[in-house]
Amino acid sequence: MRKPPVLTEAERAAALAKARISRSHRAKIKAEVKTGNLTVEQILDLAGSDDAIAKMRVSELLESISGVGKVRAIAILDRLGISRTRRIMGLGHHQRGALIKEFAIPRDKMHDGSLVVLSGPGGVGKSTVSKEIREHDDFWVSVSATTRKPRHNETHGVDYIYMSDEEFDRAITNGFFLEWAAFAGARYGTPKQSVLDALSQGKDVLLEIDIEGAKQVKMNWPDAILVFLEPPSWEELVSRLEGRATDSAERRAERLALAQDEMAQSPFFDHILVNDQVDHVVASLIRLAHSQRS
Repeated sequence: MRKPPVLTEAERAAALAKARISRSHRAKIKAEVKTGNLTVEQILDLAGSDDAIAKMRVSELLESISGVGKVRAIAILDRLGISRTRRIMGLGHHQRGALIKEFAIPRDKMHDGSLVVLSGPGGVGKSTVSKEIREHDDFWVSVSATTRKPRHNETHGVDYIYMSDEEFDRAITNGFFLEWAAFAGARYGTPKQSVLDALSQGKDVLLEIDIEGAKQVKMNWPDAILVFLEPPSWEELVSRLEGRATDSAERRAERLALAQDEMAQSPFFDHILVNDQVDHVVASLIRLAHSQRS
């Protein structure tokens, strides 16, 4: 084995400085990916002329995508047949194409409807808004899959698609979801194909999902309309959460703490609506969808 070259102090200092600059540059790029300002395809293109990006591990890139994380990044790499230690510069043509396809959704802008994502803190009334907007024929509301157990007043296929953990794992592996995230001890996901089918039929689609899921959708579908639903006041949200008979006192306290964190995420969204009257919120959502189609 050849011995590594012996560097002078000046050469060693220069190498360390170059490494620091590369790390700083990669950190900035990953931050842009996390906020949705750069897509996976754009990063792969930039690697052709940017040595620091070319030397980034693919796992680092995936982990920087909002809502992915280490565990999901590994699952994606394994499913696509990409080594966990592979660098971007070492990706083959087919591997590169598979990654782009994984994080991009094909669409025909001439015929598709608008994709509207509704998020907000627990207890703000998202489900009530969703039920109301189902009454409009030109709007289709996606039904999420979940590993949560159904409540006594919920119906499979109407409120949620209920899955076991094993079924949910298989769905992830098979690329079944447009987005998925863990929330309050369960996992939730949006079936991809049903959303694409509704959009291709010219319907506007509403996704009622959590904030991490909304960020994933924005990454995959940049022109999705992200709407954050706020309560009329913090006091009213507290009253709603504390009035939930299905939750224990401990669970209500956890929901309040989570709601505070969720409220701080509103600047990420394209629009903020106050849920003072459900019919006003529904009218605003319809108006936003129609304005994008126009």
